[in-house]
Amino acid sequence: MGAITGTFKGFGVTFSHMFRKVVTTDYPFKPPVSAPRYHGRHILNRHPDGLEKCIGCELCAWACPADAIYVEGGDNTDEQRFSPGERYASVYQINYARCIFCGLCIEACPTRSLTMSNEYELARDNRQDLIFTKEQLLAPLLPGMEQPPHPMRLGDSEKDYYVGALENPGTSAGAERSPMGPGRYRVEEHPGVTFPGAEQHAQRATAGKGDGA
Repeated sequence: MGAITGTFKGFGVTFSHMFRKVVTTDYPFKPPVSAPRYHGRHILNRHPDGLEKCIGCELCAWACPADAIYVEGGDNTDEQRFSPGERYASVYQINYARCIFCGLCIEACPTRSLTMSNEYELARDNRQDLIFTKEQLLAPLLPGMEQPPHPMRLGDSEKDYYVGALENPGTSAGAERSPMGPGRYRVEEHPGVTFPGAEQHAQRATAGKGDGA
């Protein structure tokens, strides 16, 4: 008797869906809008003068349960300064073939350097392209920012950078709604720096412009 009841319940679910409105998504021409706090591609944020917020502490790598983050810290000098503190991330990589988008890395970050955007279009045809480098993860330079390395502009010590962080947050404000969202993938160019998949992205961008013309 229970089997018969279960069968009718199953058919009831199917029957109820027959009268629901069909929702068609015009993807990829009109990508669906994700929730404001959707866990998508990571962003390494900057201070308002362009210096990197990442201090190379590796806490995000330690917090990652999937071992998807790799960080190598480097020392800042007066001639080569990339962040306000003593150290910066000389190498920063996230393997999106492993990442489970849990957000534990951004919870562990002490400087709000690492945040997550709404970008979810991360599929690649090569596993090597799923390893995003620091150059790909860094937030773009906004007006008034200068490409590191350069001296500190917002104070004489790293404390001056974080005391006024709420009033002058840099790129970490609204990073979850980054313009680098679905269908708007772009890579900041650095002279002499290449990353896996750069040629493929350039070819796709050229092909897309040709189709639009």
